[in-house]
Amino acid sequence: MRQFIVLGHDAPTAATFSLDDIAGGAGRLDVLCRCVNSAFFLSHAIRTDVRCRLVLADTFTIRFEGQELRRLNPDERSTAALVRNALEQRENAIGHMETETSPGVYLSRLGTEETFANAAKEGTVIELHEDGQPIRETEPPDDPVFVLSDHNDFTSAETELLENTATTRVRLGPERLHADHAITVVQNYLDTAGYTAY
Repeated sequence: MRQFIVLGHDAPTAATFSLDDIAGGAGRLDVLCRCVNSAFFLSHAIRTDVRCRLVLADTFTIRFEGQELRRLNPDERSTAALVRNALEQRENAIGHMETETSPGVYLSRLGTEETFANAAKEGTVIELHEDGQPIRETEPPDDPVFVLSDHNDFTSAETELLENTATTRVRLGPERLHADHAITVVQNYLDTAGYTAY
């Protein structure tokens, strides 16, 4: 299983945003939606071996499961609609118990620390960071969990959490990439067994 955790620092935690303004009034939700799409979409197919978590303002976590997803389309607006639908049902997420808000989409009241801890039980946590070692010099783990940030840098608290959770810090190339592009590069790295098999 491949996993991605994307931290949305300015992301909405209530379903009051407009789908017509996800790049402004919704705290750059467009960035997170592009990350979800990069995590799952192939040409005319969806990756079923992927789990993606969006951590919204360290308050809620939305988990997407590739094997179960329905109604996910390759546009930001429809992905944002799934996020808004999840937040409309946030009262059903009690404590750390999550609620399924649509097929393959789950909402929980988990912040960054709890989400990292859960992911560490499921696989090898890897931080994506411009100061990491080149990814081509690393061996792809069996169950990688890649952690990346939205358009903001990791906070000092998040950096400390990652130092205690992640097994390594890697960079994807000499230039800084958008978060969704970084996910696409990681998918290719895993698809090709670390760029060794095509």
